[in-house]
Amino acid sequence: MTTPRHEFYETDEKLTLSIFERNADPAQVSIQFEPRKFTYTHGDKSLVLEPLKGQIEVDKSDYSVGKVKIEIRFAKAALGRWGALVGDAPDPLANSAYAPPPSETRPAPRRKNWDAVTTEILSTDKEKSTEEDPNVGGDSTLNSFFQKIFSDADDDTKKAMMKSYQESGGTTLSTNWDDVKKSKVEVKPPQGSEWKNWG
Repeated sequence: MTTPRHEFYETDEKLTLSIFERNADPAQVSIQFEPRKFTYTHGDKSLVLEPLKGQIEVDKSDYSVGKVKIEIRFAKAALGRWGALVGDAPDPLANSAYAPPPSETRPAPRRKNWDAVTTEILSTDKEKSTEEDPNVGGDSTLNSFFQKIFSDADDDTKKAMMKSYQESGGTTLSTNWDDVKKSKVEVKPPQGSEWKNWG
């Protein structure tokens, strides 16, 4: 019997084991789950993991046979990371690392009420007028302004707005179709900025 190549990754809830065998016949694959033991056989290949580093829930664990690998999903009986497939470590259920001993219990820290903090900050902020700050109203005002222009525009104006906005990466918005249709609209970043093409 030979041991197939395998690897695993895990979350706190489950551990996924991949056994690499190309075109394995599902009818020939034999898998057995036990609380602290796992057995896999297929032809002349075998993998036995005992004792598993942590306890699994047999009825919630499953597997699937693919073209390149067999994927086994172990449902952990207790939340936490194993760090390895096998080992004599005690079950996480009985592991004191997950619950401090009674002598070390400390009162839970007081939780900050972030809703109250936000409300307090917002109520102390003085509302600015559009004369003091032309950006008052934020994007929603600007968006509704552009939406109104777009909805009231004729087809050529709409085409011009779409083409100029998309080709310039959002740096130019033109309503003149005669001007825009001639060539690609150049990117014009704000002064002091540099345009970078991602991807």
